[in-house]
Amino acid sequence: MKPETRAIHAGYDIDPATGALAQPIHLSTTFERDMDGEYSRGYQYIRNGNPNRLELETRLADLEGGHACAMFASGSTAMLSLFQGLKTGDHIIAPSDMYFGIQVILNDIMKPWGLDTTFVDMADNEAIKAAIQENTRLIITETPSNPMMKLTDVKTVGEIAKNAGLMFVVDNTIGTSIFQSPFELGADIVVHSTTKFISGHSDVLGGALITKEESDFFNHIYRIQEIGGAVPDPHSCWLTLRGIMTMPVRVRAMHENSFMVATYLEQHPQIEKVLHPALESHPQHDLFKKQMRGATGLFSFQVKGDAQNAINFTNHLRIIKRVTSFGGVRSKIEHRASIEEGTSTPQNLLRFSVGLEHPDDLIEDIEQALNKVK
Repeated sequence: MKPETRAIHAGYDIDPATGALAQPIHLSTTFERDMDGEYSRGYQYIRNGNPNRLELETRLADLEGGHACAMFASGSTAMLSLFQGLKTGDHIIAPSDMYFGIQVILNDIMKPWGLDTTFVDMADNEAIKAAIQENTRLIITETPSNPMMKLTDVKTVGEIAKNAGLMFVVDNTIGTSIFQSPFELGADIVVHSTTKFISGHSDVLGGALITKEESDFFNHIYRIQEIGGAVPDPHSCWLTLRGIMTMPVRVRAMHENSFMVATYLEQHPQIEKVLHPALESHPQHDLFKKQMRGATGLFSFQVKGDAQNAINFTNHLRIIKRVTSFGGVRSKIEHRASIEEGTSTPQNLLRFSVGLEHPDDLIEDIEQALNKVK
């Protein structure tokens, strides 16, 4: 089946009890035992499983082309659980420009716990090889990166990991399963912040780990999920499932909108640089064409001038909202450097999540705001 069909039907069936087309929300935290003490209906306690979560995990694994999925209460918790699956004394290799929040987890939480991290430029294959140590267990990357929109050659890095006997994890939140297939390029585990493009409406938090194959490591992740209990509630799962059904259509429209806006910005005299991988000016545009089928709706650009000039520009926007996060139907913009401690992000950079508004209206909004900061 095509992605549009799988996004609606994978893991789904008519409710057997009522015949309802829309699945009910199963809010119960606990489930009845059989008379012999077993749980033949498949559910015991909400940490162990829930019908809404099972449908969500089934659908996410199917869309990504994976074996199984573990769903968590947030993307950050999914990452934290991934790192907790390793052991004290292990070493991982991560991108030097990865999402700031995950850098905080690695530096402030996991490092004191005993997990060591080497941050490298994921576009430098020799630097990746040089960073491998005897205790290295895992290479993780996010591509495109947030907010610098750098790409990792997933196939090449996957081969490096395989040759060294390492697990390879790819954060596919920005690319989505619609535009990028990490498992086909050599990834072992795919990460998603489902809060973003998958849910798509800025109203539900969630994260997922998806494995290509069954493994002892992923079974350990399941154990962390079950005992730790950092799982999404049934209503959040239900909302995420509703968002998934429109994701293929949404992200394709967002890609078209973002490309039109990025093309306009690239030609504007007040814009210093536009970081959108679908533009020919992007330094890794050839890699984009090789491993991606689209760029969803997220990109970054740099306004000429200093940080305050960039912030002043956002203060004059009317349609585009000054909020964090990305992937929703409403367009959002954020000055990233002001919330990233010790950041290397350029001070005049703005991360732009293009939504489903008409691109002409977004361009008009940008134009009037730029005119006010000339």
